[in-house]
Amino acid sequence: MKNKKRSKVRVFIQVAFFLLVALIAVNHTLVEQGKGIAFLSSASLHAICPFGGVVTIYQYLTTGTFVKKIHESSFILMIIMFTTAVLFGPVFCGWICPFGSFQEWLGKIGKKIFKNKYNAFIPYKIDKYLRYLRYGVLVWVLYVTAISGKIAFQDVDPYYALFNFWSSEVAIGGIVILLVIIGLSLIVERPWCKYACPYGAVLGITNLFRIFKIRRKTSTCVSCKNCDNACPMNIKVSNQQVVRNHQCISCMKCTSEGACPIDNTVNMSVKGGE
Repeated sequence: MKNKKRSKVRVFIQVAFFLLVALIAVNHTLVEQGKGIAFLSSASLHAICPFGGVVTIYQYLTTGTFVKKIHESSFILMIIMFTTAVLFGPVFCGWICPFGSFQEWLGKIGKKIFKNKYNAFIPYKIDKYLRYLRYGVLVWVLYVTAISGKIAFQDVDPYYALFNFWSSEVAIGGIVILLVIIGLSLIVERPWCKYACPYGAVLGITNLFRIFKIRRKTSTCVSCKNCDNACPMNIKVSNQQVVRNHQCISCMKCTSEGACPIDNTVNMSVKGGE
C-alpha cells in the first residue's frame, strides 16, 4: 500500500507539471494572437526553464545582463533546483521535468512491445561511454551561448520542440531530434536523459556530494535485484552501498518504498546502517 501511494504521488506530480508547461506554451502562442489567460500572459518556456539560468551565468557575471530570451525567473529557478539537488539529488529529473516524464510514458509502450528486451538493446560496453556524451553537449551549449550571447540550444532542443511543435519558432532540427528521441524511447528508457541532456549533466554531478543519498543496507538485503530492474537509468543498486552514480535521478523506484521488498533496506537518508 505504501509503495502504491508513493508511486501515485510521483505520477500526480509528473502529470501536473507536464500539463502546466503545456498550458504555458499554448497560452504564450494565444497571447501573441491577442488571446490567452491574463495572469500567464508573460510566461514562456524560457521563463520557467532552470537550465536557462545555467547558460546565462557567464554573461550575468561579466555584464550583469541575461542571455536573450532568458528571464530572471530562470536564474531564480536554477538556484532553487540546484539547492534541492544538493540536498536530495536530481529530483527535478525524476519528478518534475516534463520531457523526462514524456520519455518515461513512451517507455511503457516500449515495455509492452519488447518486454524483457526493452532497455537492454545497447551493450553495456558501449552504453557506459555513451552516458558521458551529455557532458560534451553541456560544454558545447555553454561555450556557444557564452560567445554568441544567444540561446544556442533552442534550434535542436527536443523539449522546446515538444511543447511548440505547432509554432513557427521551432526549427526543423528540434523536430528531427524530438522524433529521434520518441523512437529511441520505445527501446531505451529515458534516452535523452541518459545520453544528451545538458541540464541532467549539471544536476547529475550533485550525486557525488548530495546530503540525502540512496543507501542500501547490506545486512538486510536479500540480493533479489529488484532495485536493479526498477532503475530507469540502469544503475546496479544491488552492487552499491551508497549510490553516487552521476545518472541517478532520485525517482525512488529502487527503494523499499518502491521495488525493494524488504523494509528499510534501500532508502534515501543522510546516513544508513550496514
